[in-house]
Amino acid sequence: MDVYESLSHTKWECKYHVVFIPKCRKKLLYGQLRQHLGEVFRKLAEQKECRIEEGHMMADHVHMLISVPPKYAVSQVVGYIKGKSAIHVARVYGEKKRNFVGQHLWAPGYFVSTVGRDEVVIRAYIRKQEGEDKRLDQLNLL
Repeated sequence: MDVYESLSHTKWECKYHVVFIPKCRKKLLYGQLRQHLGEVFRKLAEQKECRIEEGHMMADHVHMLISVPPKYAVSQVVGYIKGKSAIHVARVYGEKKRNFVGQHLWAPGYFVSTVGRDEVVIRAYIRKQEGEDKRLDQLNLL
């Protein structure tokens, strides 16, 4: 918020709310895989000079608030994160269980919205997903 990043000739603040889902909306994002993916996403974003400001993984989709430099297209960064994370998951978890359709983890496409001055609202929404996720877990256990 009003803290701008710098490139050699540019001051910028480009943040996006991104949501994407696993192939066939399978509830894959639980347990060890779910905990591991957050770290993988952050490392992949850093490789593209991006930063994941906020994020949460629900059972069947991923929310993230990501800061992307203007020299990269959002589609390029999201495609990179989805592709490289799918490869990583297939290598690490692929031998143990093969429940990915043709080794594809993520469904094609994603939702993206520019954040602008609504950053506080978007951050609150993503944090609220954690409470919603816990509530749904409790309902499933009863």
